[in-house]
Amino acid sequence: MFKTRVNLVSVPVVVRDAKGRAVGTYTKENFQVFDKGKPQEIIRFSVEKSGDQAAKAAKTVDAIPTEGEPAAPPDIPERFVVYLFDDTHLPFADLVRARDAASRQLAKLPKTDRAAIYTTSGQNQLDFTDDTDKLQATLLLIRSRSIASMGGISQCPDISYYMADMIINKMDTSALNLAGQETLICMGLDSSQLSTAIAQARSIAQQVLAPAEQETRVSLMVLRDVVRRISAMPGQRIIVLISPGFIASEQTPEKSDVLDRAIKANVVINGLDSRGLWVDPMLDASQSGRTSTAAFAILKQQYDRQSASAQADVLAEMAYGTGGSFFQNNNDLEEGMRQLVGAPEYIYVLGFSPQNLKLDGSFHALKVTVKTMPKEGLNLQARKGYYAPKKLSDAAETANQEIEEALFSREELGELPVELHTQYFKASDKDATIAVLCRMDPRHIQFKKLDGRNDNVLTIVSGVFDRNGNFISGIRKTLEMKFKDETLAKLMNTGLAIKTNFSVPPGTYMIRLVVRDSEGQLMSALNGAVAIQ
Repeated sequence: MFKTRVNLVSVPVVVRDAKGRAVGTYTKENFQVFDKGKPQEIIRFSVEKSGDQAAKAAKTVDAIPTEGEPAAPPDIPERFVVYLFDDTHLPFADLVRARDAASRQLAKLPKTDRAAIYTTSGQNQLDFTDDTDKLQATLLLIRSRSIASMGGISQCPDISYYMADMIINKMDTSALNLAGQETLICMGLDSSQLSTAIAQARSIAQQVLAPAEQETRVSLMVLRDVVRRISAMPGQRIIVLISPGFIASEQTPEKSDVLDRAIKANVVINGLDSRGLWVDPMLDASQSGRTSTAAFAILKQQYDRQSASAQADVLAEMAYGTGGSFFQNNNDLEEGMRQLVGAPEYIYVLGFSPQNLKLDGSFHALKVTVKTMPKEGLNLQARKGYYAPKKLSDAAETANQEIEEALFSREELGELPVELHTQYFKASDKDATIAVLCRMDPRHIQFKKLDGRNDNVLTIVSGVFDRNGNFISGIRKTLEMKFKDETLAKLMNTGLAIKTNFSVPPGTYMIRLVVRDSEGQLMSALNGAVAIQ
């Protein structure tokens, strides 16, 4: 739903009223799109309603006068949701609360959804499925698995990752002096030994920093891999990152890599702060200072406060950078799950062609507004931007990229006059053939006159996915059309038909048909479904 196709940028937008309900009554004229602050002309507009894909897929089972049984229209997945538990940072109490909230949400998994459970530790995971029993059983296995935990061993001084980062990476002398003062107390030293205490504090900060940074890098690497995994799923793609947050001040390249991949693959990352209602450490009586003076006690609380706030930065950055939502400072984690997982009823897709686009790989910030804002106000959720290409792809590379992106999508395109029909032939209880028939009307295809013939090249790609959205097989065909005028005249009446067969065992399958022509560089993409009993 968000891609740069040639020079077309498509931006999905959800509009909610003051009560949080999705609004589906707006037209193209109601919207404005700004690219780096410059207004853009909307040249493509559509409104997608939740559940439309299943209804459209059912239409592909039209009976065609040929052998074989028409395909039954099964429930097909439209959305893929990953519950990513940050078990390397989640304290057990928070993990249990978040796990229970996810359990209640998964108990109501819609028929058109597939869910997966992943963890930053890489343990106790489950790939996409609609089997709620397996999902619930996997949830119960998730545990806190910290890499940097000291296993209950107290340190002298007690330095958090944030403090260690400030001392070592930011060279904050105030933080180092504070840690030195705490060291005097916990080691029973007098003020004349402050230099020794500071050296001890710096050593402990280094010991804390290394494993904590590794923990952060692993978490971001896993998030990147989850983005890559969900990118191959043919539908709406959502990751719910369940975490208390973590410090990632030195991991800017890793964060940028995740955001870049997610934006280009149309993946929305939603964040859920598992800490719930946040208690300011400066107001928490249980956080008693061990420093020698009231001034240092206040300074210690300030650093604790900054640390608690900074933990949420990564979650917010991932959510807002991919057009997602961030649920925080609220103990109702079940409501948070509902908001982050629930699909909006209406999604607008706005397309524009940026002018004079520089091939510099730079990030283009996008802003979407509604021209006439009602008195009660609206809430708009849209992708925050896209990355310009770094080089101009040649025609073949561009075509292949467009086709691949379209194959692993659920967005339907209708630039070419294409119809999709599906049938199956069951040879035995274990063997069947799916027939994918592509029908085209040549009257609406652009041809180039060359040597007295009508030239164009069609690329037809048919793909088969299992009922959980996993790619099974794909077949690519190229039709080089060099029609004489009389041949083209006959085809104007009969149409073109291209048939592709897939050998599969009985089961439920999703079909994706993508057709692109070389002359007009237009593309159509359609969805189908087959249930073989």
